[in-house]
Amino acid sequence: MTDLTTRNEFIARHIGPRAQDTAAMLETLGFSDLEALTASVIPGSIKGTSVLPAGDGQSEADALAAIKAIASKNKLFRNYIGQGYYDTHTPSPILRNLLENPAWYTAYTPYQPEISQGRLESLLNFQTLISDLTGLPIANASLLDEGTAAAEAMTFCKRLSKNKAANAFFASQHCHPQTLDVLRTRAEPLGIEVVVGDEAAISDASAFFGALLQYPASNGDIFDYREVVERFHAANALVAVAADLLALTLLQAPGEFGADVALGSAQRFGVPLGFGGPHAAYFATRDAFKRDMPGRLVGMSVDRFGNPALRLAMQTREQHIRREKATSNICTAQVLLANIAAMYAVYHGPQGLARIAQRVHQLTRIFVRGVQGFGLAVEQQAFFDTITLRTGAQTTALHTNARASGINLREVDAERLGLSFDETTTQADIEQLWSLFADGKPAPDFAALAAEAGSSLPAAQLRQSAILEHPVFNRYHSETELMRYLRKLADKDLALDRSMIPLGSCTMKLNAASEMIPVTWAEFGNLHPFAPAEQSAGYQQLTDELEAMLCAATGYDAVSLQPNAGSQGEYAGLLAIRAYHHSRGDDKRDICLIPQSAHGTNPATAHMAGMRVVVTACDARGNVDIDDLRAKAEQHRDQLAAIMITYPSTHGVFEEGIREICAIVHDNGGQVYIDGANMNAMVGLCAPGKFGGDVSHLNLHKTFCIPHGGGGPGVGPIGVKSHLAPFLPGHGHMARKEGAVSAAPFGSASILPITWMYIRMMGGTGLRLASQMAILNANYIARRLEEHYPVLYSGEGGLVAHECILDLRPLKDSSGISVDDVAKRLIDFGFHAPTMSFPVAGTLMIEPTESESKEELDRFCDAMIAIREEIRAVERGQLHADDNPLKNAPHTAAELVGEWTHPYSREQAVYPTRSLIDGKYWPPVGRVDNVFGDRNLVCACPPIEAYQDA
Repeated sequence: MTDLTTRNEFIARHIGPRAQDTAAMLETLGFSDLEALTASVIPGSIKGTSVLPAGDGQSEADALAAIKAIASKNKLFRNYIGQGYYDTHTPSPILRNLLENPAWYTAYTPYQPEISQGRLESLLNFQTLISDLTGLPIANASLLDEGTAAAEAMTFCKRLSKNKAANAFFASQHCHPQTLDVLRTRAEPLGIEVVVGDEAAISDASAFFGALLQYPASNGDIFDYREVVERFHAANALVAVAADLLALTLLQAPGEFGADVALGSAQRFGVPLGFGGPHAAYFATRDAFKRDMPGRLVGMSVDRFGNPALRLAMQTREQHIRREKATSNICTAQVLLANIAAMYAVYHGPQGLARIAQRVHQLTRIFVRGVQGFGLAVEQQAFFDTITLRTGAQTTALHTNARASGINLREVDAERLGLSFDETTTQADIEQLWSLFADGKPAPDFAALAAEAGSSLPAAQLRQSAILEHPVFNRYHSETELMRYLRKLADKDLALDRSMIPLGSCTMKLNAASEMIPVTWAEFGNLHPFAPAEQSAGYQQLTDELEAMLCAATGYDAVSLQPNAGSQGEYAGLLAIRAYHHSRGDDKRDICLIPQSAHGTNPATAHMAGMRVVVTACDARGNVDIDDLRAKAEQHRDQLAAIMITYPSTHGVFEEGIREICAIVHDNGGQVYIDGANMNAMVGLCAPGKFGGDVSHLNLHKTFCIPHGGGGPGVGPIGVKSHLAPFLPGHGHMARKEGAVSAAPFGSASILPITWMYIRMMGGTGLRLASQMAILNANYIARRLEEHYPVLYSGEGGLVAHECILDLRPLKDSSGISVDDVAKRLIDFGFHAPTMSFPVAGTLMIEPTESESKEELDRFCDAMIAIREEIRAVERGQLHADDNPLKNAPHTAAELVGEWTHPYSREQAVYPTRSLIDGKYWPPVGRVDNVFGDRNLVCACPPIEAYQDA
């Protein structure tokens, strides 16, 4: 009889190997089943700590129906709240061909530039857009949100200001409230005083090393900041301006009135509200400050043929190299969202953007003329899209009536309310608002007011400089052209939709289509983060359930979903530890122990949290040296705040001594922070909250299936034990007001449905199996490759966790072939390289995840073995030491059809295995010259003259 029950096939869809493949891999490793393998990998001291309940999860159809029911509880009102968040139209070709396209959202950070030229070009467009609009020559490839970008600007000013005696930062009272909250959180551990006030009243700026201004102001005013900027500059203070990008198409650029930094959000350039995120922040500055700018920077360079090529520039600034001396702890950006904003500008062009801005301003002006006819006072004389009304005793009633009509107005205070208009506003919206404020008075004549509306932009501050003159912003205005441009860029890149991306520590696993579908539903995408709580009941249910799911997966007692990147999760975790110690009077506890092998974000984060870093040694097997740890914990017993430790270790091993490590730190008064970057090896098998951790951050863009998006978005929630729960991040729109680490209460809320769907469909049984399969796949690769490349670290029985490190250092001595050569040669085989030279220089760290099939694992292993044979040919003198397939990799199609001068064949260069004939990836450029790019830094589209000359 046919089985009529609905089957959950998702687990089998998510996990790559079939049953027969699993059996074959286990046989290779010498195990009878997965349980036997798991028992040999997981240390006995932490076995049985998982509290994840068993269960098969729901089918894709059932889970989508369940989350649809949750989404329906969110109420979609017309939003005029503003405050840095605006409704916008995401152009359909961008929605379909970029946001919903796995060629864009499954790509990794472009650390291998030869296979990332498409998204690098798009990011260069973004940087050019920002540089043009802000009037500042250097812009980065995005930050996390406007609030944290402002906090980065504060510490940037602290580093660079010549007013070294000052320890106070001025923030205008006209800044968005959430920005001020994030500033206060970031300033307190560093001992910086944030002074909020009226910049016009500052006559003596000598007490400040920097200042933050809002342009236009949060309440709508457009102030002329030239004299204010001069006043701060006279005191050797730097000035940052948080500016609205759409307004800058009409208003004077911050760089033109003296700003040293411009920052803000690109959200209203086609990125949905999403209950607060993810949204790409921008950050631009002067050329003299480029080496201190936080975040990633795309720059022009050349490839080995001298042709233009793009790459991430000046990586020596970043946390993975500079550690606690880094400019920032940020490890991700908001690349997917920055690309949407860039393409929004490409699609509309300079005239289109200006038309949108002019229309928004005109509708605002028409509305103002109408309500003035009702006798209401508008506070602003000069405004762009936002105004504040004095409504007196009517204020509460007006809010009530507005919500009854499906409208949200901004709550200013008991006698005032605000409205912000945007590109989605229509004449009908204006007329509906007039009816709300009319109080029985006749409705104005829209057409008559439109004919005489004029402008409320101050003439002295109108933009005179041209914007977006580069050809890329003046060509792709038809849908056909934009569609083809997006396809051309995607074809240049290698993302997860083409092949396995075996990046150790980065966990490039399947981002299932069913998980992605709810992200673009209006019920999740069109909700304002500061809408009244009764309108976001669906989000409240979703976040409550997701927090419970993550508690079950980790063994912690409480979770905060606010941190919008792994770096922010680390930071929030250390802040919770710091606040806990202070609540007990242990103000002197500021030492953070960090093993040598730690992620670079760890020491950078500890420094940001006001802690002093003490590095602990690792032994020859890559484990924490417990004797050294004990000695340093006891040495700093009275000052010990925490240890930051990654588990499984950064070396890809389940360390046997983890419980002992936790006990040593606890015995000496510290707290244990367990970095959750490698949680993909633990879910369902062991739980950090049960074997000694006090707090962990999780990377939802790793273990829990949110896609990497080409370098962001990410989500980095933290789980804590109950004693740290009172110190989780707060927000002005939450019960706890203090401690905001992101601009929105739930950070990047609109992508949380991805993780909810993944966990719901996998169930406890599927999640446990995923961890086991990740371990199996990693050990299978290690076993297949160990006779060709030494596996640097392993645990008991020669087994690794979910990733393995191959030691290529001996090959440099025997053949002259470097880890870079192997990485670039893998491109010719159609693979993204594993993680290079981390945590050990000259090595490759490989993590296959559970989502890759045995066929794909074997294809990768075959490629690595073929490369080793080529290296042996170099060692034997059969291939030239300098002119060989590895030194010249990757090989382009253009090179193939040109004059061939190499001593090896074209076929060996580009078709080293027959499987490539069926689906060859052609890199668009040859090997990129990193040194040239940094010495000749170009971080925006070449000027129009370059195209004319060409």
